[in-house]
Amino acid sequence: MKKLAALLAAPLIVSATDPVAIHVNQLGYLPAGPKRAVVASPSRAPLAWRLLDARGRTAAQGRTTVAGDDAASGDHVHLADFGGVRAPGEYRLSVGGVATRPFPIRPDVYRSLARASLNFFYQQRAGTPIEAAHAGGAQWARAAGHPNEVAACFSGPDQRGTVWPGCLYKLDVTGGWYDAGDHGKYVVNGGISLWTLLNLHEVAASFPDGSAALPEAGNGVPDLLDEARWEMEFLLRMQVPDGTRLALPVGPQDQQKPLRLTPVHAGGMAHHKIADRNWTALPTIPAEDREERLLYPPSTAATLNLAAVAAQCARIWRSIDPAFAARCLSAAQRAWTAALRNPEVYAAQGFTGSGGYGDWDLSDEFHWAAAELYATTGAPAYLDRLRRSPLFTAPLESEPSWPEVAALGTITLATAPGVPDAVTKSQRALLVAAADRFLAERDRSGYRIPYATTRYPWGSNSNVLNRAMILLLAHRFTGDTRYRAGAIDAADYVLGRNPLDQSYVSGFGWNPLRNPHHRFWAPSLDPKLPGPPPGVLSGGPNNTAWADDVARSMQGKCAPQRCWRDDVNGFAMNEVAINWNAPLVWVAAYLDATAR
Repeated sequence: MKKLAALLAAPLIVSATDPVAIHVNQLGYLPAGPKRAVVASPSRAPLAWRLLDARGRTAAQGRTTVAGDDAASGDHVHLADFGGVRAPGEYRLSVGGVATRPFPIRPDVYRSLARASLNFFYQQRAGTPIEAAHAGGAQWARAAGHPNEVAACFSGPDQRGTVWPGCLYKLDVTGGWYDAGDHGKYVVNGGISLWTLLNLHEVAASFPDGSAALPEAGNGVPDLLDEARWEMEFLLRMQVPDGTRLALPVGPQDQQKPLRLTPVHAGGMAHHKIADRNWTALPTIPAEDREERLLYPPSTAATLNLAAVAAQCARIWRSIDPAFAARCLSAAQRAWTAALRNPEVYAAQGFTGSGGYGDWDLSDEFHWAAAELYATTGAPAYLDRLRRSPLFTAPLESEPSWPEVAALGTITLATAPGVPDAVTKSQRALLVAAADRFLAERDRSGYRIPYATTRYPWGSNSNVLNRAMILLLAHRFTGDTRYRAGAIDAADYVLGRNPLDQSYVSGFGWNPLRNPHHRFWAPSLDPKLPGPPPGVLSGGPNNTAWADDVARSMQGKCAPQRCWRDDVNGFAMNEVAINWNAPLVWVAAYLDATAR
């Protein structure tokens, strides 16, 4: 004991040549949860640390654990664990004469983040004015973008020589959420984003009526569902009218060449997207977008996304708005039938002005849609379809993402009411096994995140947060606090415990996101425009797609977790997107709901 006391009493210094960088969750920590900092230092010996309270007194002290060299960050890292401190208050962590800025420990530390990250979806609404009272201030108010949006189908030649005949109808597709920093609205990205918010409602019943800053607050419906319905109504409008025949690309084809189009019965399918004919400039306020708006050809992927979330809608609104629920179920069943009739209509990639969102393996979309329809209807045909899919029993290969949605079906079967116990049990086992793999990766990661890789894709922060969602579900199923701790590790990383000391969320932490790739939140391009409102998540480090000039200037010069820059022009690293913010809402709201 005397030896330990002497070690703890050692001065807080390292050698003069050893720089120290301390990385913590800049939002703060929960009293009942892990509290860990990552210290980057070349020292091979443990370092003394002290946790100082608001008056500068030592609340805890110890020695770091040397974790070693970390390929993802390029750092030699130490870990400082102060999880034994539970008293609420303001603290700073000091190592080697360096101290962090103050951060709190308190039970409601995630509450404001949950609300702000949900408000992002209101700010991304199309077809309606964004009002200062709900947006958080006059600087974020704007006129309606693309109101009364009645659009025709793309016709004529695309960039790769396919000549599209168009269609004989127009659709009113007003509303929905702008997908990202551009003005496109995409069904496949809308699908996973909407599902994530609706699943949060089913799992945690978050955001009761009146808890969010929304124009619909006070209508007797949970605010989370009010926001979700804005997108659901749009997705329903994207469905091809019954009895329609369209010329579409059927089967695998070389997307670099003109596509062969085949007339098919397309009724019930969903258009892949509604977007501009050409890219708009940075910046462009949505209401000032002068590009022609067009419906782009239907795809099987979009159709199955519609089938899945419309089925989810049907069971959630069944007791809230039976007529809306019936409308959703009808759309879901029509979309499912259309997808079975046209199982290989892949999204055409020959267009400019919008993202392609191409996906060449739709087995996971079929699995997800069947799971949602089964959970909603209990019809044996959907269960038969599920049991014939390898995805029903195979280990989960990845966290959810817009092209990899098998886990969404697994989660629904594991959590939705009315699913038979045997099915629920088997699907929960798959999720817990995935969570175990993520925890094992956390223990191999220098910055202790459940993501041990040196390949950081476009939107890597959403990969980390979607893994956190699965970890929290495993905690819900088992009660094992290791899984919740792993999810908090993921949140810590996104909120500042990373090698850049960067909170990737605007408005939170001492070094927050400020200049996302966005056409309205762009003050670095036009000082009259606002920066991002609080709660907006950057896509994060990307060392796999050097798609813009900012990224290309860093290629070969950055460790994977350092391949990021807070630059409005860096869309490969610093765009925002609805499917990235959705898991942030889910994780923040769930952590807040289980904080005590």
